[in-house]
Amino acid sequence: MLQTVNPFLVAGFLFFMSLIAGTISEKLKVPALILFLAIGMIAGVDGPGGLEFSDAQATNDIGTFALSFILFSGGFQTKWSDIRPIVTQGVVLSTLGVLLTAIAMAVPLSMLPQFNYKDAFLLGAIISSTDAAAVFSILRTQKVGVKGALKPLLEFESGSNDPMAVFLTLTAITWLKTPDVPVGELALKFVVQMAAGGAMGFLMGRFACWAIQRLRVTNEALYPVWGISIVLATFGLTETVYGNGYLAVYVCGIVMGGGDFLYKYSLQRFHEGFAWLMQIIMFLVLGLLVSPREVFNASVIGTGILVSVCLMFLARPVAVFICTTFSKFSVMEKLFVSWTGLRGAVPIILATYPLTEGHPQAKYMFNLIFFVVLSSVMLQGKTLADAAKFLRLDAAVREAKTWTLNFDITPASGDDVTREVDLLPDAEVIGHTVRELNFPDGVTILLINRGDKYLIPKGWTTLERDDTLLLFGDKAKLNEVELNLAKRADPKNV
Repeated sequence: MLQTVNPFLVAGFLFFMSLIAGTISEKLKVPALILFLAIGMIAGVDGPGGLEFSDAQATNDIGTFALSFILFSGGFQTKWSDIRPIVTQGVVLSTLGVLLTAIAMAVPLSMLPQFNYKDAFLLGAIISSTDAAAVFSILRTQKVGVKGALKPLLEFESGSNDPMAVFLTLTAITWLKTPDVPVGELALKFVVQMAAGGAMGFLMGRFACWAIQRLRVTNEALYPVWGISIVLATFGLTETVYGNGYLAVYVCGIVMGGGDFLYKYSLQRFHEGFAWLMQIIMFLVLGLLVSPREVFNASVIGTGILVSVCLMFLARPVAVFICTTFSKFSVMEKLFVSWTGLRGAVPIILATYPLTEGHPQAKYMFNLIFFVVLSSVMLQGKTLADAAKFLRLDAAVREAKTWTLNFDITPASGDDVTREVDLLPDAEVIGHTVRELNFPDGVTILLINRGDKYLIPKGWTTLERDDTLLLFGDKAKLNEVELNLAKRADPKNV
């Protein structure tokens, strides 16, 4: 049994098994987070591992720490140009949509004999938000391609709606403890949290970009320490001024992702790997905390199926269709957004709040929510690609290029940066040689990606359809070059 083995060996073994699980998840067509949870459950008290862990407060603290880095990394990898057209719609879904989901779930739950209307609202609040870790993981690692602005909308919504779910959960707990709390006081608290969270995230993101350019650390290996400190400081400062730390770190990540600063590429890759580590730790701990014997019993399964059905086919669609009433999204697109309401670690973490508060039904609620999350990820997560195809919203996935050479912004780079440019099939430059491009001085093509090959460009190299160019040069000049490369050929000359 694992509990009799050296703890360092146990940790190393669990991380190694999680690495293997993450590698094979795509082949098995099972979301990686499910496998991480399964490893934790196998290592737990009811599994062959026999590890005893029942500290809900520690789980809550670990989840808060891990989620802050997951959200920051998600924001860091999000391009502002992608989400700008859908920001308004995303904000509506991540606030009003979460509230409507909680209410829509509370109504049928209050009809069950196990819950009164206050407990029903608490449960609805806990499972009201889509989970960033689940959505980021499945959309990016499962290579689910969708048309238009759907993917940035779903990622933005999942990254920004956790603050609303946290607020509603804590509000519901406050309501249970203090029934006569003024509604106006709660509304004011919400406005302050959201406003302070957004403002602090923006300011810290701008400060980080400015400071990192002037903080010339002699050892570049220390820049990840700088990145960690920014996330922790942003979350901590925001919570200190009564803002929402989750929203702040996500906004901070978006701001930093849109900036240019020293060793940005290296820092981005570090946070991507660190976010994966946080996901593994978070799901392993959640798996250790749960007892499979308590989750998979007739009472939890029966109610859990009912809750899952209401959530997937009633509450989420109602919230989405109301929030997108005046949008340009088609019915098919709204249906897909409704189906992508994946639940993940956040509802399970929020379910630890009633445990720490000593709610009489806290353990039952925790097991119920764990079952709902499993059913959501297994059913919705595994069928995202099929749903996109069925609704005729699927699109080819543009895989990120793995360049044979990596270039980063260093003190010696000055204002020069690298940029990837995809050539459209009908681009005017198709069929022209590199020397015919007439780039401005200081802009050059470092590499050309063509299928599985990487070409070192020569003057006589001819550009072909779907080539990807890795450019290097002054940022302002690169903007001009990118516009020229995007020009479409005159159909008469094709």
